[in-house]
Amino acid sequence: MKRVLFAALPVVMFATVAQADLVGKPIPIGIAVAQTSNVALLGEEEVIGARVAEKYFNAHGGVNGTPIKLIFQDTGGDEAGAINSFQNLINRDKVVGIVGPTLSQQAFSADPIADRAKVPVIGPSNTAKGIPQIGEYVGRVSAPVAVVAPNALKQVLKEHPGIKKVAVLYAQNDAFNTSESGTFQETVKKMGLQIATIQKFQTTDTDFTTQVTAVLGAKVDLAIVSGLSADGGNLVKQLRQLGYKGPIIGGNGLNTANIFPVCGQYCEGIIIAQAYSPSADPKNAINKAMVKEYRDKYKKDPPQFMAQTFTAVQVFVEALKKVEGVNKKKITQMDLAKVRVDLNKQIRTGTYLTPIGKISLDKEGEIHQENFYVAKIKMNPDNKTGRYDYVK
Repeated sequence: MKRVLFAALPVVMFATVAQADLVGKPIPIGIAVAQTSNVALLGEEEVIGARVAEKYFNAHGGVNGTPIKLIFQDTGGDEAGAINSFQNLINRDKVVGIVGPTLSQQAFSADPIADRAKVPVIGPSNTAKGIPQIGEYVGRVSAPVAVVAPNALKQVLKEHPGIKKVAVLYAQNDAFNTSESGTFQETVKKMGLQIATIQKFQTTDTDFTTQVTAVLGAKVDLAIVSGLSADGGNLVKQLRQLGYKGPIIGGNGLNTANIFPVCGQYCEGIIIAQAYSPSADPKNAINKAMVKEYRDKYKKDPPQFMAQTFTAVQVFVEALKKVEGVNKKKITQMDLAKVRVDLNKQIRTGTYLTPIGKISLDKEGEIHQENFYVAKIKMNPDNKTGRYDYVK
């Protein structure tokens, strides 16, 4: 008889401790994105998107009356930073789920940790091939590069039908840029164009003389750059300064207004495929509210990474409401481990009307999105600020 009581005791104690993690508190959601390093130009937009979402959803009742609380962790720009952030959010902060990390390279290292702990992850900017396949608890609201990137090339060919020779340049030490470049190369070949040169660089590089010299020597009609905002912006700048005059396609890493002060006047005309447009659907109330909040504070349109991070938080909030509906119990009254498991299931049900439009996540965690766009950078006279003009 004593054995039965002793064996049952740890189970009861575990349930009590797990419930105490949530009872009487706001619902904690982890935000693990880059706030420092050369990736911070992207991550700071994600921080803004998360904070705007937190303010919006708490003003609209949170999760059926319970507020959410975002717990921020700086992943930096490497895998170690992402791993440490995920471990802190899971084990110390007891979050119900995690939005992040910023880079696909980081996701391949950090997401398996969350998957083993059965903590749902939603990537706001992880577009490399294979992200949802990392594990059962991994999803994303950033459309895969294979879906988005080809749109930019199609637009350039409309504007410049005489293009024949292409230069492809990419950051070889980053999983996303390597994946994106592969997609661009496949699309170039399918369209019957010639890849005249492929040039590799590092995300930490600042001098691209060797790569630009090769591009100029190949006498190409189009340059495609897959890099992050700092290295990619500097590469574009040096391409122009050293004499390249043809069209430039930028990858998703250049999909941020933070590149404007990096390449300045030389950002003008860069064509980038996007998964978000601030003015795509005037009937989209939640996008309208998000855009107004951002414009009022920053005096410009919200960028894609900001909108996608807002969307990731939204998916968590709406899925948490579903968890309460299924269990007929408040999240704060439930066992944390059960909340995480049930939350992961509910994320993959139904559709969400978000700032990036109507989306859903399939059983594997892959996003299905209805609309995509192509934009061209237009710089302002100060050559430090600019905008994305959407091509129709």
